[in-house]
Amino acid sequence: MIAQGLIARKRDGGRITAEEWGVFARGVASGEIADYQAAALLMAVYLNGLDRTETAGLMDAMLQSGDRLDLASLGVPRIDKHSTGGVGDKVSILLAPIIASLGVAVPMMSGRGLGHTGGTLDKLEAIPGFRTDLSLDEARRQVERLGCALIGQTGEIAPADRKLYALRNATATVESIPLIAASIMSKKLAEGLTGLVLDVKRGSGAFLPELERGLELSRTMIELGTDRGCPVTVLVTAMDRPLGRACGNALEIEESIMGLRGEGPDDLMAVTYALGAEMLLLAGVASSRDDAVHLQQEAVASGKAAAKLQEIIEAQGGNPGVVDDPATLPQAALAHVVEAAREGVIAAVEPRGIGVGVVAMRGGRTRVTDAIDPASGYVITARPGDRVERGTPLATVYASDEESLRAGTSALLHAIRISDTMEATPLPLISHRVTSEGVETLASMQ
Repeated sequence: MIAQGLIARKRDGGRITAEEWGVFARGVASGEIADYQAAALLMAVYLNGLDRTETAGLMDAMLQSGDRLDLASLGVPRIDKHSTGGVGDKVSILLAPIIASLGVAVPMMSGRGLGHTGGTLDKLEAIPGFRTDLSLDEARRQVERLGCALIGQTGEIAPADRKLYALRNATATVESIPLIAASIMSKKLAEGLTGLVLDVKRGSGAFLPELERGLELSRTMIELGTDRGCPVTVLVTAMDRPLGRACGNALEIEESIMGLRGEGPDDLMAVTYALGAEMLLLAGVASSRDDAVHLQQEAVASGKAAAKLQEIIEAQGGNPGVVDDPATLPQAALAHVVEAAREGVIAAVEPRGIGVGVVAMRGGRTRVTDAIDPASGYVITARPGDRVERGTPLATVYASDEESLRAGTSALLHAIRISDTMEATPLPLISHRVTSEGVETLASMQ
C-alpha cells in the first residue's frame, strides 16, 4: 500500500518524507514495488516537483539502497566528473587518464546512451575486450593500483536508482530537475569522493536547453553535495552543436586518443582542460586555473596521459594497442562523404538531429535490449559560421549496411542547415561557473 499512498499524495501536490523515500527505494530495489507503480510516482514527481528536503530524501534513499566504493584508505584526493549528456561529448575518456596521471584518484562511474545522447560506457565498449562491469571490489583494487577505473553502475551501487533511471527513459520523465539531481548525486556520493565537477549542458541538444533550468540543476546538485561533505563545481557548456568532430562510439574513442596525443579538436580540448582544471583545483594539486591547465597540457605532451589510458584499458580486459593504432577499433563497412548542395553559410549543425542519426544507424538504442553497432557514426568537419561552396565536404557518414547509410545520411542532411546568413549566434563554449558561492559568468570563453 505504500506505493499507492505516495503516488496519490504526490499527484495531489503533497510531500514525501525521507523515511517514506527509504521504504520506496528498498521496495523498488527488491521488486516489491512494481515498475508501473514506480513509473506512476515518477510522473507525479515530474508534474509536481520536489522541494529541497524531498530531493535530498530521495537521493539518500537511493544511495542507501546499495553499497559504496570505499576508497578512504587511499590517502589522495578522489575526484570525479559527470556530464548531463550531449552529442560528441567524449570528454570523460580524455579527462580520466589525464587527471589520474597527475596523482588524483578518479573512480569514474558513467552511463549508457540516453535518448539522442551518447553514453561513455558504450564508447568504451567499442574497444575490443574492454569491461565496464567491474565489481566494487575490482574497481577499488584498480583505483588503488592505477589511480583510475572506468566503470558502469553495478548492481551493488544505488540499485533503486538503476531501476528508476531505466523507467525515466521509458516514461518521458528524464527532464525533471529533482530526479536528475538525485540520480546523479546518489551514484557520485557512492564513490566516496572528496570533490565532484559537473558539466551541465545548455542549448538545443541538451536535456535542459534553457540556461535558467541548467543553473537550477547546478544549484540543486551543489546543495546535495555540499550538505554531505562533497564540494561540487559546475561548468555550463554549449550543446547547440556537437562537441568535437566525431559522433559515434568507436569514432569518438579514436578522437579521444588523438586528443591524448595533442591532436584533438580545439573545442573538445578547451572543454576538457577547463573541466580538468576544476578537478585539479578541488584536489589541491594546482593553485590556479592557469597552472592546472598547464599541468594537463604537460601530461598530454609528455605521453603520460596516453600511457595511463593504455594501463586502464589493459587492466579492464581491453586491447591497449588501440592507443598506438586506432585502426584496430571496429571499422564501418561503408563510408559516404556528404557535400554541400549550395553555397552559403553553415547556419546550424543541430546536435539533437545528429544524435538521432547515430541512433538510426544503430550507434545508440531505442530500447534497453538493442545491440549497438560500435563502428557507425559521423565525422563532421562543418562548423556553424563556416562559409562553404557547392561541393564542399561537410561530413563523412560511417555505417555497416546500405539501409543504415541511407538513414544516417538523411538525418545528417536535416541536421546541417546552409543559409545565406547565420540563424543565431553560437553559444559560448563555456558560459558559466557555478559553486556554493554563486554563479560566475564566463561568456568571453567561445
